[in-house]
Amino acid sequence: MSTETTAPAAYTREQQETDELCAGAIRALSGSPSIRYRGRRLHDGHRPLPIHAAHLQPDAALQDLPSLRGAADSVALRLLHTDAKLHRSLCPAEPVARLVFELLEQLRVETLAPEQHAGVIHNLRHRFTAWSHAFYDSGLAEGASGLLLYTVFQMCWSRLTARPVLEKTEDFIEATRWSVSSALSGDLAGLRRHRADQAAFARHALAISHAVDAMLKDAQTARDGGEDAAGDAKAQAAFKLLLDFDSDNDHLPDAAPLGESRAFSDGDGGYKAYSTAYDREEKAGELVRRALLLEYRERMDERIASLGINTARLARRFTQLLAVPERDGWSFGEEEGYIDGRRLAQLISSPSERRLFRKEQFLPQADCLVTFLVDCSGSMKTHAESVAVLLDIVLRALDQAGVATELLGFTTGAWNGGRAKRDWMRARSPANPGRLNELVHMVFKDGDTSWRRARPDIAALLKADLYREGVDGEAVDWACTRMLARPERRRILLVVSDGCPMDTATNLANDEFYLAQHLKQVVARREAQGAIEICGLGLGLDLGAYYSRSLATTLPASLNNELFSEIAQLLGGRKR
Repeated sequence: MSTETTAPAAYTREQQETDELCAGAIRALSGSPSIRYRGRRLHDGHRPLPIHAAHLQPDAALQDLPSLRGAADSVALRLLHTDAKLHRSLCPAEPVARLVFELLEQLRVETLAPEQHAGVIHNLRHRFTAWSHAFYDSGLAEGASGLLLYTVFQMCWSRLTARPVLEKTEDFIEATRWSVSSALSGDLAGLRRHRADQAAFARHALAISHAVDAMLKDAQTARDGGEDAAGDAKAQAAFKLLLDFDSDNDHLPDAAPLGESRAFSDGDGGYKAYSTAYDREEKAGELVRRALLLEYRERMDERIASLGINTARLARRFTQLLAVPERDGWSFGEEEGYIDGRRLAQLISSPSERRLFRKEQFLPQADCLVTFLVDCSGSMKTHAESVAVLLDIVLRALDQAGVATELLGFTTGAWNGGRAKRDWMRARSPANPGRLNELVHMVFKDGDTSWRRARPDIAALLKADLYREGVDGEAVDWACTRMLARPERRRILLVVSDGCPMDTATNLANDEFYLAQHLKQVVARREAQGAIEICGLGLGLDLGAYYSRSLATTLPASLNNELFSEIAQLLGGRKR
């Protein structure tokens, strides 16, 4: 996958671990097993989870862990205590009123945290305090609009939690607090009184929201041309994101996180290929000269030896994660279990003998297939040797654990479309042609070949000429079809890639996100069928946008025992 056109932000393993920790906390507290991060955004299954409260947008790179946990705990409480349908029906249309209403509803559910969960209560308080400090320190409260909003938020939080306002800014908001208290006092008292009743609480929250909206409009009229104009302009600019509710997509279909494809949505039947006449499936080892393969293999072996990876321990780890106990005959000479009739004579000759029983014997059997699908697009050339070494070690360990494995790859037959594109141009370039390149699907190792016999062909991953462009959706579909033809009961597909699908000719003739949206559709469909577990290994990137189970890593710096342990856990962990 090329990163030339669309380059998602770098995603470190530490950030991914933090996201997984927060998602796990939400699942545990809310009882919603399908909550997870996909593409740095929280999803419930495949549906993005709308989060509009202003204080629940922490920057993972700037905030401390308790603050991130506080945001996660708050989201979990929202899932538990808010009727989303009722909330949507009550949301005001005015942006400022909605901003206030969303925050008040979020503060309401935070007050419902169980008293025995002292850590959750601490995290919630820490998150709101950190957000308040950031709000004040940024200077957003210096204008009239910012000061009014900040004051109302502090007053509402104080009333709901029965705690004093932020000591640092108490004097700063005192005058504004006094001026609005008479207008809001009745509804402020109602907030805490009805915090356990969403509908009753909403009446007071809406009254406060509309009152604040009216105050801001009055202030706007009086302020036009005044000395506070500069400060308010700064505040409004900063609040722009908080007032953007376009991502409230409870009613929208799932969208590719990197963008939506109009060609995909408007085209007849969604995704299509303009021509499949030039697509082919190849044995990778036959695309490289034998002498060159052996040279690549020797280079790989030298690097593998220098890493000092304990393959036997990795194989035991795979056995623990992928094998299941299966009956394998009987264990005789036991002191309990079923009576062994053949040993009854011993009881007569030796009455003290107790080993007259037999037990059913169970041994771990790995009735499992693991397929690795490697993105062989141009940007992957830089990772080729590290990926080849990594997969060679994993394949060997899985082989020792008795797990069947395949190593597949996908690329295109040409750059910028090749013969398929030329056919399209000869047909006067009709609109929305679909995929315009010729596909090459490569088999480096099939499921019936052992790792030892496949060693030379695995080294073909080092051949730079094989790397062109990547059409991921069709490759995942092809790999899944191969896997379903195998007899193993458990099937796991791991896609190794460094970015989003990329084929220049297809993108230019359709649009930029045509291939990405198809990949997301294919993965969702295959996951819904339930026969194959699909995971993603992102090289420096988070592939959570496409795969519900994914791991982000960096190569070659991370090629160590810790990385192999994480890959084993990724493969062994069933979809939650």
